[in-house]
Amino acid sequence: MAAAHPNPWLLAARLRTLPASVSPVIVGTALALREGRFDPLTFIATLAAAILLQVGANYANDVFDYLKGADRIRHGPMRVTQSGLLTPRQMLMGTAVVFGLAALVGVYLALVGGWPIVLIGALSIICAVAYTAGPFPLAYRGLGDLFAFLFFGVVAVTGAYFLQSGRFTTVSFIVSLPNALFATAIIVVNNLRDLDADREAGKRTLAVRIGDRATRVEYALMLVGAYLVPLVLSAVGAVGGRWAWLLPWASAPIALALARALWRAPRSPALNPILARTAQLNLIFSILFAVGLVMG
Repeated sequence: MAAAHPNPWLLAARLRTLPASVSPVIVGTALALREGRFDPLTFIATLAAAILLQVGANYANDVFDYLKGADRIRHGPMRVTQSGLLTPRQMLMGTAVVFGLAALVGVYLALVGGWPIVLIGALSIICAVAYTAGPFPLAYRGLGDLFAFLFFGVVAVTGAYFLQSGRFTTVSFIVSLPNALFATAIIVVNNLRDLDADREAGKRTLAVRIGDRATRVEYALMLVGAYLVPLVLSAVGAVGGRWAWLLPWASAPIALALARALWRAPRSPALNPILARTAQLNLIFSILFAVGLVMG
């Protein structure tokens, strides 16, 4: 039995990864604000729902990885179920409570956005659980990267924009791509770190399938793609002035340092700071991108 943690629920929430849920809401809302559309209560509710969905997904991942035996060897942060800080029953109940709270906030958002938001909310909860649970767990089939790309990028940004503007647009889809790529990059670091343990446990992540070197290349490509998107948007005049691409590029030195660090780091706990810093970069980029969108 591991020593008690001051708050195992916060530990299981993986607070350092939460920028992945906050960032797309900021970007989607900024795009709507650029068009003169902004409701502060809807923004707060969207932010709360996004955070609750990610925390629920992290709780589900903690308990279902334990139940499937994928946590026997850990290089990442402590898992509360595997370490005995919380029982599987407690984690399952906590997961249900968090998703219940997300659904409760979702009732208000559904009143604002109608049936598309109901569909997005339901799919988000189903896929968050199915990430590691059920007969076809996404993460165990090499689909975790795609899940992160879609739900922490495309769905999150376009959904936040829709709640403010009442529409989905091609521009909102393109604007979502940097967040989608950053979210995927976070998963890439996680899966690279756990590559050996996942292979042994039969967890066929994309990193396990394509190997160490290709996974490191994937990370670099995700970062490069994220920085190209605002440049392309501005070049074709889709979002106006130069600030929309110039501001996000101010964070490029951080991305370059992270890509170099990941390329050299062994598959070990040495990757944990890179994962946390990638999540932080996601937030920094998104804030700069949001400011650039509004200024543009």
